[in-house]
Amino acid sequence: MAKGENEMDIKKLLRYTMQLAMLKQLLTKKLIDENEYSLIQKRLMKDYGIVSNITA
Repeated sequence: MAKGENEMDIKKLLRYTMQLAMLKQLLTKKLIDENEYSLIQKRLMKDYGIVSNITA
């Protein structure tokens, strides 16, 4: 893998992680419910090409 590709993967993973953290805050503050959280999390995983939920 080229260095540029690796940096892009790291940035992509960082964006995914940040969005997941924000999503968890919404759940914690009860602004969304468990079902909404799950649906959005699955969509984020699809959008970012994440195949395993290591946070479960």
